[in-house]
Amino acid sequence: MSRTVYLNGEYIPETEAKVSIFDRGFVMSDGVYEVVSVLDGKLIDFDGHQARLNRSLDALEIGNPMPDADYLAMFRELVARNDITDGMIYLQVTRGNPGDRDFAYPPKDTPQTVVAFTQSKPGLADNPAAQSGWKVITVPDERWGRRDIKTVQLLYPSMAKMAAKAQGADDAWLVEEGKITEGTSNNAYIVKGNTIITRELSHDILHGITRAAVLRLAREAQMTVEERGFTPDEAKQADEAFVTSASAFVMPVVSIDGAKIGTGTPGNVAARLREIYLDEMRKTAL
Repeated sequence: MSRTVYLNGEYIPETEAKVSIFDRGFVMSDGVYEVVSVLDGKLIDFDGHQARLNRSLDALEIGNPMPDADYLAMFRELVARNDITDGMIYLQVTRGNPGDRDFAYPPKDTPQTVVAFTQSKPGLADNPAAQSGWKVITVPDERWGRRDIKTVQLLYPSMAKMAAKAQGADDAWLVEEGKITEGTSNNAYIVKGNTIITRELSHDILHGITRAAVLRLAREAQMTVEERGFTPDEAKQADEAFVTSASAFVMPVVSIDGAKIGTGTPGNVAARLREIYLDEMRKTAL
């Protein structure tokens, strides 16, 4: 059965959706994206993702073609038309089609291209990996310097992910100047004693929406949070490790470069954070 997708104001079958070869998202990676999870047919942390979309568009001086309420209505329509219970919505906004290829930005009145589609993931919150944990490797962080902008230029994270898979691991943690920045598509954490440690916000990492919610909930649960960089060696000596993202939620990490973290099994802090995060997100879903 063909999905219904959204393209520039229309709901159409995925087989009929077409974007110009001159679209700057295609020829220049000149666009931003968001991924919003769906649980029980409802949107998880929509407001946070929408705020980050607006921030990314502003940072790249791309106009926002729609008010927040229209994005919400569109997402709900896609969920309904595609009968999504659990899954994700991918949204992409590009600078549009200037009619030819040029390094210079097109005129400001060039219409943006807006694409959105659903991905059905039954049992998304019951991922068996949460019980076994991820294995990660470390690789150099060779991305551009503005990782806080959620752009569609994802080639290096894809390369790092494939390097991890080639070594039998689930993901890669990226290392810059001796310290972990983040995972290929997630924020990275370690736990030492009663303290959760994760890199502070800056241009070096994506300002994760799940990260913000998890740290807020951790503090509300009287957990200690320290926002600073940490080295791979420090991570290998930690009691626990985990990542957060919109689709993985809170995912334990049990080994780094083959070295076991703690007991080599998911820890109590990650399990508790996953539990309270999913509970809160279901309560506040739209």
